[in-house]
Amino acid sequence: MFWRMTGAPLASPVDTILDKENCTLEELLDEDEIIQECKAMNSRLINFLCGRTQVEQLLRYIIETAPDEADKKRTFKHPYVSCEIFTCDVDIILQSLVEDEKLLNMLFSFLKPDHPHSTFLAGYFSKVVLCLMARRTAQLMSYVQGHPEIFRQLVDLIGITSMMEVLIRLIGADENMYSSHTDPLQWVDATEVLDLIVDKFSSSDSAEVHANAAEVLCAITRYSPPGLAAKVCSPSFVGRLFQNALEDSRPKSVLIQSLSVCICLLDPKRLLQSSYQSFRSQLSHGTVVIADPETVYLMLERLGYLLKLLDVTTSDDALPSTFGYLKPPLGKHRLKIVEFISILFTLGSKDAEKELIRLGALRHALDLFFEYPFNNFLHHKVESIIVSCLESKKASLVEHVLHECDIVGKILQVEKQPALQIDCNKPTVLAQGRSPPRIGNIGHLTRIANKLVQEANNYGIIQKHLQENSEWVDWHAKVLVKRNLVENVCNWACGRPSSLHDRVRDSDDEDLRDRDDYDVATLASNLSQAFRYNIYDNDVIEEAQGSLEHDKEDVHFDDESAVVISALRLGDDHDSSLFTNSNWFAFEGNRAVNDLSPVSLASPLQNLDGAGKIVGGESEDPADRSTSSSDFQDTGATGHSNGSLMKDDLANSNPPIESAKPPEWIEWRESTVTISNALKVEIELKDNTTDDMETQNQELESSPGSKKLATIMSPVSDRNVIPLASQS
Repeated sequence: MFWRMTGAPLASPVDTILDKENCTLEELLDEDEIIQECKAMNSRLINFLCGRTQVEQLLRYIIETAPDEADKKRTFKHPYVSCEIFTCDVDIILQSLVEDEKLLNMLFSFLKPDHPHSTFLAGYFSKVVLCLMARRTAQLMSYVQGHPEIFRQLVDLIGITSMMEVLIRLIGADENMYSSHTDPLQWVDATEVLDLIVDKFSSSDSAEVHANAAEVLCAITRYSPPGLAAKVCSPSFVGRLFQNALEDSRPKSVLIQSLSVCICLLDPKRLLQSSYQSFRSQLSHGTVVIADPETVYLMLERLGYLLKLLDVTTSDDALPSTFGYLKPPLGKHRLKIVEFISILFTLGSKDAEKELIRLGALRHALDLFFEYPFNNFLHHKVESIIVSCLESKKASLVEHVLHECDIVGKILQVEKQPALQIDCNKPTVLAQGRSPPRIGNIGHLTRIANKLVQEANNYGIIQKHLQENSEWVDWHAKVLVKRNLVENVCNWACGRPSSLHDRVRDSDDEDLRDRDDYDVATLASNLSQAFRYNIYDNDVIEEAQGSLEHDKEDVHFDDESAVVISALRLGDDHDSSLFTNSNWFAFEGNRAVNDLSPVSLASPLQNLDGAGKIVGGESEDPADRSTSSSDFQDTGATGHSNGSLMKDDLANSNPPIESAKPPEWIEWRESTVTISNALKVEIELKDNTTDDMETQNQELESSPGSKKLATIMSPVSDRNVIPLASQS
């Protein structure tokens, strides 16, 4: 039951079924509340379900395909509910399963070759096994160790993603590693599971099988114990991968997934992952496994054959597109080869750099860069290669980019004709009758050009090469500098807050922990300043504190953010909204920037009393008051542009009187705040003369039509004492 009425207990439908003399499991599975009752630890229900007969029947629903004549409940609902019962963390039911070897044999009989393997039931099977791995790790691994054929059966079904996930968990190659059960996994190193997986690249033609097999091998290199990962990094294992990948009779998916495994072995970024390091720290033996130089040399030996596959003149395939057609299309295998080359450039190995320069790997990649001007995946990889070469500060790589690859000349050539060229001999062919579109790699070329300029300031070879090219100097001054000014988003007049102008974040950066530059923090600081100066009435402060206490039940954030959340609950009247005043973003530290403006005075902030009132000059000399009034009239005319009341407006709003009196001082009292229509501050007009001050206060308080003027709240720096014309 989701809820029960106090004082009127209702019988659970599950209990009603259990009260029957001949209660059956099917009747319970048809009841919608059975899963909720299991999670609520209904003792009668759990005692019924943990019986061996009931556990066996639940397993049959999970592993056996329903007959063709069965109804929908038997086909869909009963397997689903049976799986949920096993995975709802009822320990006694799992205990009944793992302590009976016959029941485990029944569960893993789903993996037998003669058993039908539907993806529908495979998902339920994997959920139950993974739940046992999480709750009963030692007992389950002990059973699997005694039945090594389970690994072979799982590898045979590796084309099903659910089976792949079970295999990754069983061999300990998952990032959610069970640190208290690392010892039971060490025996996996002695199994033949790696040989079984790599054989799938030669025995199967299914792209799903190749992709899942590569995913398992990549997971092993990241998270598996060092003994198993060392086998994947060995030259013999990598040699078997390339042997299958480079066979002409094999599908392209074998080449693509084999290169994915090699990239995972060479990618330095995987060693920086926090989950990878945390898993390594759990193991007391072994060291971090990386590809040794012998393995890298083996990969370089196959590089020449891979570069031949980048040749697009030998293919006659055609792919229609919006601008024409590609003949041939780039293909996933060529893109993966370019990615493999980019990883080799980042290794920092002298042998790898010499071999890459000798074979002209970057030249081949640049040719594809310009032959496929609309493939941004390719452009990103080629740009990363050039940037890594320039940042390496190695003369051999830098000169190779500048002279042999002639990157500067290629940039200038494209800038002369930035439209797609009509050439039937190129892979990218324009449709007849269409105007040539602008090529799509201009942005990447601009970034490469800016990188050249940046590195020229730190490396003399690049600077000399650029200065000797007069065409580059002219293009840089007339085109590149102006383009950078136009494309600099920090200078766009689009209302960006100033705190975002200097932010520079890499597009590949996935670190979301830095939350200090959010605009909410700035707004919270400004609102905190407003509360500090008692701009708000006590009712508002109490409401903000009450909303903070209410929000603490669900989320956790600082007090200033809570003030923001409370302030955001204001009304929908945009004309009177608190946030229509742009000066809320003008606070700097513990003071306002507007405090330095001519309209700001030192005396108002000094006359703040404990109730947040501004009292004007009761202890001051009258001469000083008149002087202050005249000074304010000269300098304060522009200080209340955002909804403040001007002196002349107030004077005109009053009825004419017979005799004029000198300007009187008022007391600014913030007594009422209307949240639904933003914050309104009432200004109560009050005679400051000592004789009739008390009388006028009583009249203003008792009169139903008292003269009260409301204005939209202005910034803190504009809170000044306002001399008003005499009142009747």
